[in-house]
Amino acid sequence: MVSTVYAVTLVCMGLIVAVFYFVIVNSKKVEADYPSITKKWYGVRSKWFLFLLTLGIAVSFVSTNPFPIPDQKKDYPENDHQVVKVGAYQWYWTIAPNTVDAGKPVAFLVTGEDVNHGFGIYDENLNLVGQTQAMPGYTNKFLHTFDKPGKYKILCLEYCGLAHHAMITELTVK
Repeated sequence: MVSTVYAVTLVCMGLIVAVFYFVIVNSKKVEADYPSITKKWYGVRSKWFLFLLTLGIAVSFVSTNPFPIPDQKKDYPENDHQVVKVGAYQWYWTIAPNTVDAGKPVAFLVTGEDVNHGFGIYDENLNLVGQTQAMPGYTNKFLHTFDKPGKYKILCLEYCGLAHHAMITELTVK
């Protein structure tokens, strides 16, 4: 199977080289009979470029505007959310408190104490619920409201050294 894929890849690469060679050889023949058509299509090409540029900007704006992430800069009243302080170390987590209530917003204040770590919260089926970076000298604020009670796993999402695979802890949601 691998040799077949290799052969097909080589044949396709050869065809691409042949097409490029054909275009380069034939591009040296200049046709002076069509200057008006050439000028017209340069205009069409410019308008097409502007249309695609405008369309790309519009699609980017429309698709990223309703981004479903809560406002991380918003200051919530102290009684409006639960605060969980998270420290990431090689190769363990410190979480205080490690129990929160379901249905009430939780503000995770996440920082790395030594190297960069990825803070990922997983449900009981190991589906990613949310994530942020844990960086030394910086505190990331991650807001999330847990809908269901249960035990949630916290894993490191960024390779941080030899015992990275053992960097696991649990958060209990009542």
